[in-house]
Amino acid sequence: MKDFVLYCKSYSRDFLRLKRLLESINQFNADHLDFYISTPSADKGLLEEILGQDGYIWIADEDIVVANPNADFSKYQAMSGGLSQQIIKSEFWRLGLAENYLCLDSDSLFIRNFYKSDFLSNDGVPYTVLHQNKELFQLATDRGHEKVERGLRIEAERVKGLFDRKGPNFYCAPSPFIWSARVWMSLDTEYLQSKSMSVWDFITPEYPETLIYGEALLKYRAIPLIAIEPLFRTYHYDWQYFLMKRLGETKAKLAQNYLGIIYQSAWESELTLGQPQKSLISRLLKSIKRFGRYIQSYF
Repeated sequence: MKDFVLYCKSYSRDFLRLKRLLESINQFNADHLDFYISTPSADKGLLEEILGQDGYIWIADEDIVVANPNADFSKYQAMSGGLSQQIIKSEFWRLGLAENYLCLDSDSLFIRNFYKSDFLSNDGVPYTVLHQNKELFQLATDRGHEKVERGLRIEAERVKGLFDRKGPNFYCAPSPFIWSARVWMSLDTEYLQSKSMSVWDFITPEYPETLIYGEALLKYRAIPLIAIEPLFRTYHYDWQYFLMKRLGETKAKLAQNYLGIIYQSAWESELTLGQPQKSLISRLLKSIKRFGRYIQSYF
């Protein structure tokens, strides 16, 4: 078992983004950490067509699902892709490949050299991204997007309540996430098994895996908590991207404080593989609104 690996759960429509991520890993992976990619087994052929077969180790999503003896495979098959993706990412540890892993999203890319020491202490303890999201909340408030904080705060308080914790809200997002198998195992043994549940019953749109991991760590202390700030600069929204670029933010400047960048696929649609799923009129309206937010960044 490795002490640390890289992992990305992806699917066909994200394969162009995944290719960009793989290229950045090939360029900046100074310690040659293993990189695992999982997709539905039906997507393997297309994955190899777009990415080739080098630079990563492929795993079928289905193999991760059945690694949990309490998983309901039919539930996985009936579940939406967005939700099953959250659970599969949190179940990667069950394969026994690594004690800790960096869970990446396809819309990420590295912008400078990275090393195992960026993720693990000298004692082998994984760092934990843990913060209060004040920068994003303040920026959103300043720009008139108060619902950003309101939605995330309600979500955090909901998950916090599951573990009977009082006090400030903490966030382990945005990705990439440094996750420990010990933390996920503690959630299973200390919480889920006592309630005759599996993670397939537990993680829902209302209870996302990122918050559950953080609250499980705070509750059961499966590893020492060494908190760090987010590893990547994340452009959650196009208005945020436009504003930061206008203020002079560049990859070279970001590399002083961040290992990489995330362009959220929700608004960076240019790299979505396949035919658009929305109508032409809907896409035109979206483009007009996006241009409006670009203009707004100047005020």
